[in-house]
Amino acid sequence: MRTFLQNRRAVAGAVILMLYLLMATIGPILVPLGGQAPGEAFQPPSWKHPLGTDYLGRDVLAQIVHGSRDVLFVAFLAATFAIAIAISVGILAGLKGGVVDQALMTLVNMMLTIPHLPVMMILAAVFRVRDPFSFASILALWMWAGLARAVRSQVLSLRERDFIEAARLLKLGSFHIIFREILPNIVPYVAINFVSMMRGAIVSSVAIMFLGLAPFSATNWGMMLNMATIQTGAIYIPQALPYVLSPLLAIMLLQLGGYFFASGLEEIFNPRLRAHE
Repeated sequence: MRTFLQNRRAVAGAVILMLYLLMATIGPILVPLGGQAPGEAFQPPSWKHPLGTDYLGRDVLAQIVHGSRDVLFVAFLAATFAIAIAISVGILAGLKGGVVDQALMTLVNMMLTIPHLPVMMILAAVFRVRDPFSFASILALWMWAGLARAVRSQVLSLRERDFIEAARLLKLGSFHIIFREILPNIVPYVAINFVSMMRGAIVSSVAIMFLGLAPFSATNWGMMLNMATIQTGAIYIPQALPYVLSPLLAIMLLQLGGYFFASGLEEIFNPRLRAHE
C-alpha cells in the first residue's frame, strides 16, 4: 500500500476509477434521466444542463451518468469471462503439455491472427445482441488468447519449482496444485491484465455501439456518439459540440484512469520496477 500511495499516477487512476464506479452505482439515483423537451434541443452548457442537451432536449450529463453503468458492466463481464477462459486454457496447456499443449496453443495462435474488431462487429450483428451478458460474451471470445499464452509461460516456469515437485511427491492432486500452488502465484499478473482487458472491452463495446450493431441501450456512450454523428448530424451544429464531445471525454478519462491504476499495480507486483527506481 505504501508503494501504491507513493505513485501519484496510480493514486490518480484509483481516484478516477472510484469516481466512475460511484457514478455507475449511485449516479443514476442522484441524477434522474428526465424526459424529452424538443424546444430545448442542443442547448449550450448551463447551470440547469452542465453539459448541454441533445437533439431531443434531454440532459447530456444525465445520459453520461446512466450510460456509465452499461459501459462498466459490459466491460467488467467481458474481462471476467476472458480471464476465466485464459486461465483455464493457459493452466491446462502448461500442466498437461504434449498434444494438449500443442492443440491449445494452435488455437491460441489462430485467435491471435484473426482481426478482433471486425469479427466482433460481425458476430454482434449476426446474433442480434440485446443484453449485456451476450454482448460481453462476444467481446470475451476475442480477448483471452494473449493472456492464455502468458499464463502458459508462467505455469511452465512454476511447474519446475520445488514446491510443485513437493506437492506432486505428496500426491496432493491436481486441484491442490492448481488452486493452492499455481493460482496464488499468477494472481498479481492476472490482476494487471484484468484492468487492461476492461480498458480494451470499453473501447470495443463503444465502437460496436457507435456503429449501431448492438443498440440495446440508448444511453450507452457509443449510442450517444452514433446519434450525434450519424443519426442527427449534431456534429455539424456548433452549439451541439458539448453533446458530441461529452461521451468522448468520458471514455478518454476512464481509459486514462485505468492506465494509471494498472501502472501502479504493476509497480507493486513487480519488484524489479521498484529496484530500477
